[in-house]
Amino acid sequence: MSKLEVISCEQRTDDWYRTRMGIPTASMFGTVMAQGKSGGESIGRASYMRKLAGEVITETPMESYTNDDMDRGNAIEPELRARYAFEADVEVEQVGFIKNGNKGCSPDGLIGKDGMVQIKSAAPHVMIEILMSGEVPKKHLPQCHGELWVAERAWTDLVIGSVSNKLPLFCQRLHRDETYIRRIAGAVADFNIELREMVEKIRRLS
Repeated sequence: MSKLEVISCEQRTDDWYRTRMGIPTASMFGTVMAQGKSGGESIGRASYMRKLAGEVITETPMESYTNDDMDRGNAIEPELRARYAFEADVEVEQVGFIKNGNKGCSPDGLIGKDGMVQIKSAAPHVMIEILMSGEVPKKHLPQCHGELWVAERAWTDLVIGSVSNKLPLFCQRLHRDETYIRRIAGAVADFNIELREMVEKIRRLS
């Protein structure tokens, strides 16, 4: 049986990168679940597997990809967390990384014993689209439900905000969807088997 570990470290630091080395994390579960054209191999999934294999073999964290949108989101995350905590009247406990066997996640906060929060940022025009639809963007579902699975929690609030506080926050509570979580778990299990086989094959070559 896997043991859940809540690890204290600041996210996106050397300690954080080392803590998550070699295991699939919830932010990449969408990639782990992805299929290529006509059901073939996903290029992104294969690339992610090679990255984790490299971390296992070299015992060195691989540099993570970032872009301007991600950097902007990281910069305003504290502000969005504070807005959410005030508006929802909750206390948000920040943690570095949660490891549960050969999977992990970096939630943007834990709430009480059962809840958590995942914070995303969006450009104003995208924010307006989300607010008008009132629906959770499907691209965030693997990470949100994956974090519930990894952290063994009952619900998560997906919070999406913009660089401008003139736009309201989008906040929707997602409860555990056990059917969807089983899909994630199956994909992660298959991924880890293939990852282990890749590592073993490369080590036999040396």
